[in-house]
Amino acid sequence: MKIEERLTDEAVLAELGERLRRTRLEQNRTQSELAGEAGVERKALQRIESGQSVTLVSLIRVLRALGLLEVLDGLLPEAAPSPVELLALQGRRRRRASGRRATRSPRQDPASGWRWGDERPSP
Repeated sequence: MKIEERLTDEAVLAELGERLRRTRLEQNRTQSELAGEAGVERKALQRIESGQSVTLVSLIRVLRALGLLEVLDGLLPEAAPSPVELLALQGRRRRRASGRRATRSPRQDPASGWRWGDERPSP
């Protein structure tokens, strides 16, 4: 059955439970094995598979144990950053290249031959 908007909450839970049950059976695992690996009580797994309400933590643990946790990312994809956030992430863009700067040598007064650093302490 396809999960659609028109389905009741109970019908959606029943379909999810059935899909998880089929996945568990395809992996040839018992309820006790899966519940133990997931860290949930066997009764919680039975509730999930029968379409009853359970805590979200229990569902996440079962999905992780089945190797299906990544499906949640497709269910609710991460929100894209807003244009303002994108600009802030980019930072300031360069507008021109600075080129390589030569190392500065001490400045020299061409008329006197004196250079910076040639100062002599006064006596």
